[in-house]
Amino acid sequence: MRVLVQRSGIASVEVDHSIVGKITDGLVLFVGFTEGDSKDQIEYLAKKVVNLRIFPDENDVMNKSILAYGGSVLSISQFTLYADSAKGNRPSYIQALKGDEATTLYDMFNEELRKYVNVETGIFGADMIVSITNIGPTTILLER
Repeated sequence: MRVLVQRSGIASVEVDHSIVGKITDGLVLFVGFTEGDSKDQIEYLAKKVVNLRIFPDENDVMNKSILAYGGSVLSISQFTLYADSAKGNRPSYIQALKGDEATTLYDMFNEELRKYVNVETGIFGADMIVSITNIGPTTILLER
C-alpha cells in the first residue's frame, strides 16, 4: 500500500464536469494498493497520515498534525502509484491491485480515516480531474 500525502489549501476532484469532492484546508491523499495489502496496513497508514506533523504551529514550524491543526482529507484512488517503467518508456501497472479487491481496500482506508477526520473522495476507477493547491510544497510518500 502506498499513500502520497500532499498538504493543501483548496483541493477538489471533478468527474464528468461535476465536483464530487472538495476541501478547503488539509491533506490530499493519492492511494494505491498491491497484492497482499491488509487491514493492518490500512489501519497503520491511516493513523500515520492523521498523525503526520506537517502543519505549522504558532512559530510557523511544521509541528502539528491534521488532528491538532484541523482540516479535512481528499482521498483519491491512484493505481499509477505502482507504475514500473524499468523496462522502457511505457509503464507497467501489473503490481497494482485490480478492481473489486482494490475498491474494497480503498473504502476500508477511507472509513478508517473517517474515525479521525472528515474525508471527501473521488470516484474509484473514474477519469478524474484533481485540482490541488499544494502548500509548502509538502509531499510525502508513505508505504507499508
